[in-house]
Amino acid sequence: MGQVIKVEVNGKAYEKEVEPRLLLVHFLRETLGLTGTNVGCETSLCGACTVHVDGVAVKSCTQLAVQADGSKVTTIEGMSPHDDSARLRRDGQLHPLQQAFWDEHGLQCGYCTPGMIMAAADLLSKNASPSEKEIREALKGNVCRCTGYHNIVRAIAAAAGGAS
Repeated sequence: MGQVIKVEVNGKAYEKEVEPRLLLVHFLRETLGLTGTNVGCETSLCGACTVHVDGVAVKSCTQLAVQADGSKVTTIEGMSPHDDSARLRRDGQLHPLQQAFWDEHGLQCGYCTPGMIMAAADLLSKNASPSEKEIREALKGNVCRCTGYHNIVRAIAAAAGGAS
């Protein structure tokens, strides 16, 4: 027997019946078709599934969809520029973090990139000018197996307007 949840994802309201044990990551990917949020470890160790729930970065592989009932969820697909009323524009522009990852070569295979960007956005929402140490600390729950983190840290610093 399912449970009906109401959730706003990337500015769009949804009302869906879900199984009580459905993970938020699977709801986003399979029910809503938002495949930018990746499933990595399913144990909260890698951070590839990081999204924002009510403005806070969470690992969606450890949260049930029913726990997001009544919440506003932002995925990597929802990171495009938006106006002050929080209505997302669909004009093809990249979010400054996405652009910085592109410009600073902060990705290699790209699997961890959505989670890294979501974790970085959470950091920058709390600290607009983080130090390299603060950036690295904020990323400690996100694993990249390709890049060695140097360019990721540089990208986040560039998005913040500073240099690492």
